[in-house]
Amino acid sequence: MVLKRLKQIFTKPEPGPHLHTAPDPTVDTVLHPDRPFCAIGDIHGRLDLLDPLLAKLRGEFGPDVPVVFIGDAIDRGPDSAGVLSRIHTLTGSAPDTHVALMGNHEQMMLDFIDDPAGKGARWLSFGGVETLASFGIEVEGKRLDAEDALDTADALETALGPGMLGWLRALPPVWTTGNVHCVHAAMDPELSPDTQSAKVLVNGHPAFLRRPRSDGQTVVHGHTVMAEPVVGDTRISIDTGAVFTGRLTAAYVATGTCRFIS
Repeated sequence: MVLKRLKQIFTKPEPGPHLHTAPDPTVDTVLHPDRPFCAIGDIHGRLDLLDPLLAKLRGEFGPDVPVVFIGDAIDRGPDSAGVLSRIHTLTGSAPDTHVALMGNHEQMMLDFIDDPAGKGARWLSFGGVETLASFGIEVEGKRLDAEDALDTADALETALGPGMLGWLRALPPVWTTGNVHCVHAAMDPELSPDTQSAKVLVNGHPAFLRRPRSDGQTVVHGHTVMAEPVVGDTRISIDTGAVFTGRLTAAYVATGTCRFIS
């Protein structure tokens, strides 16, 4: 009995994220982009979900509608290397119709490369181990000593190559069209869009999900896993926890309308 209980404890799967449910909206959400576009939520290494969703979007909306990748393309899932390669190729070959944003997981990976001994443990514990494995870099455990961390960071930098690494470092934190702003995590609802800090855009703000904006601007975001994609209270939330749920969501946004595609 004791051995059975110990086996249950040590083989218990890591729990998935809490699935947030949006409250009933209290204000109108106004959508006036300069042109229709699609935004894709947090991919987290699920190339197997990204490719069919891209095909569906292009089949329905055509090749000229911009597609915005909202950040957190990497970590946790099985093929972060493949996802990065796909997005890097698309944004390089068709930059007018493919935009990638910085997510907190991309930032953590860059922090690991720049300071592996100081910041490596954080990234490894948040899905970095899986990303390294997708590049053929194996590590034992989620904590490395300083020497191993440096060696691992060097191996990752080599695997990425200067082109992809430079592209990652240059990822913008926001993409704007009309009154609609795509960011990874949040905007401070009390500040105008052009005065937001990159830290808030990439990592979040405590008031973002509690208070709507009052300036007629709308924010499309990921980062917070929702039970269902939702539009309301000047926010469009599109992270449906693809790596945990198997559901990758995109939003098609045009003047006066928002539609979700999975």
